[in-house]
Amino acid sequence: MVKFSKELEAQLIPEWKDAFVNYWQLKKHIKKIKLSKMQQKQHQHHRDFNHNNGVFGLSICDPVRFLASKFSRDNEAENIIQVKRKVMEEGDDHEVYETELAQLFSEEDEVRAFFERLDRELNKVNQFYRTKESEFLERGEILNKQLQILLELKQILIDRRRKPSGGIIPRSWTPCPRNSDISDGQGGAALSGDGTAAATETDDVIAALERNGVSFINAASSWAKTKKGKPKVAMRIDIPAETPARTISAVTSMLWEDLVNNPKKESGTGNFINRKKIQCAEKMIRGAFVELYRGLGLLKTYSSLNMVAFAKILKKFDKVSNQKASASYLQVVKRSHFISSDKVVRLMDEVESIFTKHFANNDRKKAMKFLRPQQQKESHMVTFFVGLFTGCFVSLFCVYAILAHLSGIFSANTEAAYMETVYPVFSVFALLCLHLFMYGCNLFMWKSTRINYNFIFEFSPNTALKYRDAFLLCTTFMTAVVAAMVVHLLLRASGFSPSKIDAIPGILLLISICLLICPFDIFYRPTRYCFLRIIRNIICSPFYKVLMVDFFMADQLTSQIPLLRHLESTACYFLAGSFKTHHYDTCKNGRLYRELAYCARRWFDEYDTNHLANMGKYVSAMVAAGARLTYTRQSNYLWFGIVLVTSVVATIYQLYWDFVKDWGFLNPNSRNPWLRDDLILRNKSIYYISIALNVVLRIAWVETVMRFHVTTVQWRMLDFFMASLEVIRRGHWNFYRLENEHLSNVGKFRAVKAVPLPFREMDSD
Repeated sequence: MVKFSKELEAQLIPEWKDAFVNYWQLKKHIKKIKLSKMQQKQHQHHRDFNHNNGVFGLSICDPVRFLASKFSRDNEAENIIQVKRKVMEEGDDHEVYETELAQLFSEEDEVRAFFERLDRELNKVNQFYRTKESEFLERGEILNKQLQILLELKQILIDRRRKPSGGIIPRSWTPCPRNSDISDGQGGAALSGDGTAAATETDDVIAALERNGVSFINAASSWAKTKKGKPKVAMRIDIPAETPARTISAVTSMLWEDLVNNPKKESGTGNFINRKKIQCAEKMIRGAFVELYRGLGLLKTYSSLNMVAFAKILKKFDKVSNQKASASYLQVVKRSHFISSDKVVRLMDEVESIFTKHFANNDRKKAMKFLRPQQQKESHMVTFFVGLFTGCFVSLFCVYAILAHLSGIFSANTEAAYMETVYPVFSVFALLCLHLFMYGCNLFMWKSTRINYNFIFEFSPNTALKYRDAFLLCTTFMTAVVAAMVVHLLLRASGFSPSKIDAIPGILLLISICLLICPFDIFYRPTRYCFLRIIRNIICSPFYKVLMVDFFMADQLTSQIPLLRHLESTACYFLAGSFKTHHYDTCKNGRLYRELAYCARRWFDEYDTNHLANMGKYVSAMVAAGARLTYTRQSNYLWFGIVLVTSVVATIYQLYWDFVKDWGFLNPNSRNPWLRDDLILRNKSIYYISIALNVVLRIAWVETVMRFHVTTVQWRMLDFFMASLEVIRRGHWNFYRLENEHLSNVGKFRAVKAVPLPFREMDSD
């Protein structure tokens, strides 16, 4: 049977851990009571032995008195403690509980300390529950208002579409009722329903919503104007440009804003633009309802787990103290707000009803797929295939090593052709698989330490990649790559033309790209498409808001510069047809600039100077990389000094940013010397070892200025080894970066995503 302490630790909400009952501290108080009681028994035993000349205890020398005292304790068991409820302020329903001991205990100090701690925990739980409950209730009211506005706007568009040609347009409109079924459940893809209200113009829409106290304009547009050209407060759908698609939509809406508000233009264009805005608004409101429901579910879980924790700890107290104090205190806990309040349950039922009606077309099963997504169960087949492909990879690699040695593939006559055609592609896959392996290790560690990486990256829990899946992808790719390498050597040894067999790496690369963009639901399509979306966001980063997952992926790419370099040269090599002529110099003409765009965009969005400082880190890295590249061509003492200075400055800058900004370490006032106050790993020495390891891997650039006299093959192998060290450093960096981000969410009790809403109050702008 699993102990409740372990069960509680496994089920509690990580971001709200500090708000839960400190069950472990209360258990320590119980142990102190038990120890004190044992000491009291020992002292009583010695006193009775000396007083009665060897007769042990009151229960033997005076059985009548013993039975009377036991009967008296049983009758007064319900009154040994008194819990008082105090209201903080008159008219305020926030209460504070205080326990007074109505009966003296032999271990009174420890019991009093236990109940004082128990009162603090009960008050803490109540206060946190009230705070979150009020937040969610307020959010629910806002969403109800947003939904009502959305339904009214959709009804207006329906009426405009049904406007009879040449008809008279009335200057007023009737809002659609709350129970109007005008949604198709897919985020506004259809706008259909029954309505007989007359059509309205854009000014009518503005006037109607102004009466509701709402402004309604696209986020990218400026003030709308009246027919006379005077500025006026107009309607506003505030759709943030978080993706390139939304950015393009916002720019399009801005360009066509005059057409929408110009009565001389045809109404069809205005209708199209407005409908697109409302579809985006509906999607945002739907996502906000999903997050609200998720937050309410977390709060319900918070209430039930704390109730069980109070019951368990009071049961332990009764067992240790031989009293029955749990019944009276447990009644107080059950009457407290976090248990007696039913507002969360009622709001959950209301959200289910609203979501089913307006976003799922009255299909409750479909609504529950959004509100309560089922996570995929982990299959043992994944573990089996991971082991199978690992064994295949090891076997094929041994075969490749033997064939390479027998065929003399690394000899002086063939090394140039082989290293220029085969090595770049295979090294790309090798580095990619190593990165996947490190990411799988990260996923395993994040799951083991309960770091909520899905919430941080805004991944869907039911489709997010698991650590076993990452290992499966890694072993599958490596098995395919090594198999292609073995086939390449076998065909080469069989006498096939090099111009034909050297196309094998290109074919492997083409198959991988086709598999990545494959539209069929096979081979982790949600993960593949998520990766493509992030890459798209990285490319378009200067034009929209950068999210955490985008910046995190960009950091991964900065550690894969050799991979990107080889990928670029390989693509050029095969597209130019150089694999037929073996002209290797065609594609040797030559990237941290992308990180500059990320930092600049984040500074533009958040106006945080830290992003500008982060941009300076990448500038210093670019300068150092450029100096080292020049030094490889101009080997003199001047450039050696420039390389040394720029590389040292860049390394110090990077180490400072790693330890202080990304990891949150080097705090001299921390209770953990030179770390941070809150740590997830219990063994502190791991953090100090990680700091030292990161320093060693950061100064790997020293190899580039040492001028080792090596052959082309040895230089290629050394370059691959250094690139692998950087990938390992990045995987090591990832864990502490997300740990710091997770602890930041814990400190602010952020367990639910704050979804932006489309409609704003007029006086808020």
